[in-house]
Amino acid sequence: MAMISTGGAPTAPRARDEWARHWHHPGLPGLDLLRARYVRHAFPRHAHDGYVLCAVTSGVEAVGLRDGVVRAGRGGIVMINPEVPHSARAGAPEGWSYATLYPSADVVADIARETTGLRGTAGFVRTVADEPGTGRLITGIHRAAEAGNALAADSLLRIALARLLRGHGGPLPARAPRSAGTRAAARARAVLEERMADPPTLEELARELGTGPFALLRAFRAAYGMPPHTWLTDARVRRARRLLEAGTPPARTAVAVGFTDQPHLNRHFTRIVGVPPGAYRRERAAVGTVGGEPGTTRTRARGAAEQQPAPPRLPARPLARKNVQDLGGGAS
Repeated sequence: MAMISTGGAPTAPRARDEWARHWHHPGLPGLDLLRARYVRHAFPRHAHDGYVLCAVTSGVEAVGLRDGVVRAGRGGIVMINPEVPHSARAGAPEGWSYATLYPSADVVADIARETTGLRGTAGFVRTVADEPGTGRLITGIHRAAEAGNALAADSLLRIALARLLRGHGGPLPARAPRSAGTRAAARARAVLEERMADPPTLEELARELGTGPFALLRAFRAAYGMPPHTWLTDARVRRARRLLEAGTPPARTAVAVGFTDQPHLNRHFTRIVGVPPGAYRRERAAVGTVGGEPGTTRTRARGAAEQQPAPPRLPARPLARKNVQDLGGGAS
């Protein structure tokens, strides 16, 4: 299905089973993987440290950006650069299924440097593309990783990223010169980062920075694509991910990042990451058992725990002749 860009809201999806697995393979540093099916689940506005590459395998995903909504159907690829605010939800009643890669900035920079002539920081100049062949490469990366074959997964990752960078890549725009408003927004962000567990109110923050609340709100939204309270929730979830990856229990993590309790963490973490913090931590703790059956996750539309079916196993497929040639003679 080809991409359709639209500013309209999607039809409300019917209730269906949802499942998700968010994990990483120890042999693939700098890469997280998510394979999921969502119907009622909606990701609020948030951003990532690294890149997001989604291959939609069924249904329609609607991605909200600053300038409107884009939709990707089966065979479509969604490409999002670091620190780009976005949301996501079902764009059709049946929801959507996808295989997603989260490569770090270092991984993308290394591949861009080796396979393209892009100068500066490499990124993607469009958000959606109709790329069924590259979508099959992305699902192949998941298939290989789930089978414990890091060599094949790493090889396919480099082929897929090189293909997308050559077809849709370009240098990320240089940062605009800082105005008084952008400087105030940056200072506000630093304060919120430092005092995440006990942040000031908007009025207190503005007074501390020598500006007005509305002026600070406008400057912050212009700089980061979301108001300070939304950015703070996203930042708390990002820090929570790092703590969970280090083995910190969810209850302690919740307090450390400024959520009132574990259910508060569960709700926001599940909305932004797509799986609950407990499931996220278990996957990180189980990295030594790659190749086994994907674990069951527990999700609910509002972030509480509910049993859901495990992700279906991807069938094994041989590496396509074209990709074998790519491995021997340069990425395609």
